[in-house]
Amino acid sequence: MKVDAIVLGGGIVGTSVALQLQRRGVKVALIDRKAPGNETSLGNAGLIQREGVYPYACPHDFASLARYAGNRATDVRYHPMALPKMAPFLLRYWHHSREDRHALIAKAYSTLIAHSVSEHRELIDVAGAQALLRNNGWIKAFRTDKTFEKSVAEALRWKDEYGIEFDVLQGEALRHAEPSLSSVLRAAVRYSSSDSVSDPAGLVRAYANLFERLGGTVLVGDASTLEPGWRVKTETGIAEAETVILAMGPWSGDLTAKLGYSLPLEVKRGYHMHYAAMPGATLSHPVLDAEVGYMITPMVRGIRLTTGVELGFRDSPKTPVQLQAVEPFARDVFPLGKRLDPEPWLGRRPCTPDMMPVIGPAPRHKNLWFAFGHAHHGLTLGPITGRLIAELITGVTPTVDLRPFRADRF
Repeated sequence: MKVDAIVLGGGIVGTSVALQLQRRGVKVALIDRKAPGNETSLGNAGLIQREGVYPYACPHDFASLARYAGNRATDVRYHPMALPKMAPFLLRYWHHSREDRHALIAKAYSTLIAHSVSEHRELIDVAGAQALLRNNGWIKAFRTDKTFEKSVAEALRWKDEYGIEFDVLQGEALRHAEPSLSSVLRAAVRYSSSDSVSDPAGLVRAYANLFERLGGTVLVGDASTLEPGWRVKTETGIAEAETVILAMGPWSGDLTAKLGYSLPLEVKRGYHMHYAAMPGATLSHPVLDAEVGYMITPMVRGIRLTTGVELGFRDSPKTPVQLQAVEPFARDVFPLGKRLDPEPWLGRRPCTPDMMPVIGPAPRHKNLWFAFGHAHHGLTLGPITGRLIAELITGVTPTVDLRPFRADRF
């Protein structure tokens, strides 16, 4: 099969790239080892985070670092055997997380975030996936006044700097917004300009279906067989194209290394489990229990409980101790019923040390493009990343200045 472009990776980013190219008249083959939406994009909390202008940073205060060092925190755990390999990455991550550097990163990052909701809404309308979308924001809830007041001050700063809208919910206002939450959550900030979806994998499938209706081709294949030319082995034969885009999420580093690039890519692992809600219990927003470090989200399958960060080797076996640790807290906050999944789901978030994705041309290969490293914001930034790559490839001035996201910044 000969096409104009091959996109490697069927998650939200790769599917969005393929769709945006196909919409602009480029003949595209989307290739992955599984059907679209069945790896990292399957397991997130479903947030489209318009408020997420400051990517998740490493703490610099001694108290937080000491708490994480004990490896018993509910929001961050680590595999001791993985730390020696991850140490250089973590040191660079800590370096970029200093307040002044983090603020500079936010200025660049916000240019992507600004398009997150609008790009998704436009594709959702065209794909006919409106039933999956919620536009009532998400709730960041607190158990103590001190942390709540700190978050309100942060939200006020984000509103002043970037126009991020929010509501304050205290007491009865929080009970009115989510009647089934227990009073252990005293107050909350609701980020009203953000959206969420009830089935992230279903959204990826909706975008992939639209891509196919427009003439695109979805193939099952092995990205590791990529050869300059560009040629990839698939179950139906060789796919060949002038242009190839790597959008393989946490597996992108395998292929970039094979092609001679040394990019500082690591993963943050995370887990989820679905639960039935007890009779009469309702949940209409994603809710973050901010001081414990987990989120409960209403999904088509049930209430999804997602964990924080686990630092470990990408392919190590599951160690869902965080899920076991936070489940009692979640049951205290919301009337969860029985588990609905046979075992916890494990996903890997692809990360760079400066918390920003890699978007743009490969430095040393013609017609090779990178679109990966979106960390916690893959779902949030998938469509705008797809649009930017499509604009670059078709010779249109990109909507966003992509210099901060270039591959050679490392």
